[in-house]
Amino acid sequence: MTDNSANTAKFVPITKPFFPALFLATGLSISTILPVFAGTAQKTQLMSQSGKKVELTLVTYAVTKAAYSKIIPNFVAKWKREKGQDVEIKESYGGSGSQTRAVIDGLGADVVALALAGDITKIEQAGLIKPGWEKEAPNNAIVTRSVVALETRAGNPKKIKTWTDLVRPDVKLVTANPKTSGGAKWNFLALWGSVVKNGGNDAQALKFVTDVFKNVVVLPKDARESSDAFYKKGQGDVLINYENEVILAAQQGKTDTSYIIPPVNISIEGPVAVVDKNVDKHGNREVSEAFVKFLFTPEAQREFAKVGFRPVDPTVSKEVKSKFPYIARLYTVADLGGWSGVQKKFFADGAIFDKIQRGRR
Repeated sequence: MTDNSANTAKFVPITKPFFPALFLATGLSISTILPVFAGTAQKTQLMSQSGKKVELTLVTYAVTKAAYSKIIPNFVAKWKREKGQDVEIKESYGGSGSQTRAVIDGLGADVVALALAGDITKIEQAGLIKPGWEKEAPNNAIVTRSVVALETRAGNPKKIKTWTDLVRPDVKLVTANPKTSGGAKWNFLALWGSVVKNGGNDAQALKFVTDVFKNVVVLPKDARESSDAFYKKGQGDVLINYENEVILAAQQGKTDTSYIIPPVNISIEGPVAVVDKNVDKHGNREVSEAFVKFLFTPEAQREFAKVGFRPVDPTVSKEVKSKFPYIARLYTVADLGGWSGVQKKFFADGAIFDKIQRGRR
C-alpha cells in the first residue's frame, strides 16, 4: 500500500439543503408542468419537428435525483435560450438494475444514466442502443465517479481504519448481495482490488474476501435494504457504501455516522447513453444528445459534486479537491478485466462469489 494511513471523514454539513424524496423505481416526475405522460410516438415526433415543444425521458438511478433536480432546469433554460424551443424532461428514478429491466421491457427512455456500464450494455444487447455508445459522449461516457466508503457507527467505536479491519472477529458487516445488486458488485470488487491492486495475488484476495464475508451478518438484495438493516435495524458495525451516498444522506440529515475512505480504492463509474431506438422513434435525438453533452459541462459537474460525486471535469475536480479524501491508489473495473470479464469470473453462477457463499454456510 502506498499510504498506510486511512482517510477518515466525518461529514458535518454547514447547511442542510432540501432535496425532494427519492422516487420509487420507474416512478416518473416532470421537470416542468406537463400534460399526461401518455401519447403516441408520432405525436411526440411532430411536436419536436414543429419547434414548439420537445420532450425527452431520462431514466436513472435513485441517488442522482438531488443533482438532476438542479441540472435539468439549467438545461431547459439553456435550450430555450439557444434554440427558442421549450423542452420538457420526464424523469424516472429507481435501482439501476430495475431501471435497466424496465427500459428493456418498454419504458421509453431517451437517455439512460445508470450505476454501471454493464447495465447499459444489457440495453445495448437488447437492441435499443447501438454498439460503440461509450464513444458517443465525452470521457468514454462516464459522467459521475465515486469510491467505496466504510460507514461506521457514530464516532467509529470499532476504530475502523482500512480494509484489513473488516476481517477482525469483533467487526460485523452489512453489504448487499452482488448477485442481485449492481452497487454491491462495486463493493465486492473494491474488496478484491484492495489485495490484488496492493501487491497481492488472486489466492490472497480470495482468502481475504472469504474472511470478510464470514463477518457479513446480513446480505440484503439491494442497497436500500442494506441501509435499512444498518440504520433502522441496528445490524452490523460497518456498512459498505458509496462515498456519495454517505455525503448525500448527511446533507439530508438522515445520518450521524463516521466514514472511512480507504486509500486503495476502486473508481465507481456511472455511464450515460442515448437510447438510439427510442430517440429515433420519438424524433428527439438532437435534444437528447445535447442533454448528454450538457451533463459533462462544468455547470452540471458542479451540481454532481455538491451531492457527493467526484466530478469528471478537470476544472471542477480542482475546485473541489480539498472536499474529498485523497486516494493514493485508484483503479478501475477495466484494471480487473472489464465488466464482461468480472461478471464471468466473480458473479456468474458457480463463479467466485458463489464459492465464497458456499463457504459461509
